[in-house]
Amino acid sequence: MSKVNIQPLADRVLIEPAAAETKTSSGIIIPDSAKEKPQKGIVVAVGPGTSEFPITVKIGDNVLYGKYAGTELQHGGSDYLIMRESDILAIV
Repeated sequence: MSKVNIQPLADRVLIEPAAAETKTSSGIIIPDSAKEKPQKGIVVAVGPGTSEFPITVKIGDNVLYGKYAGTELQHGGSDYLIMRESDILAIV
């Protein structure tokens, strides 16, 4: 987990996506063209929440999110997703 100077607003959360799998469980190497976008990651920063939607995740939580959730951004050479907390499906 890296330290970033991005502070999400309201009920938004900044997530660092997990790396895509490079091998199957049986040992077959997956080519770059067949890799799927990961649907899990680590919470890096959280917003303050709102009176209607208090934040329930915290920095360092491993989370699962929807396949097309969030907005992708790059900062300091790393890829991140910023999304509403309601787009997070579960804490792992």
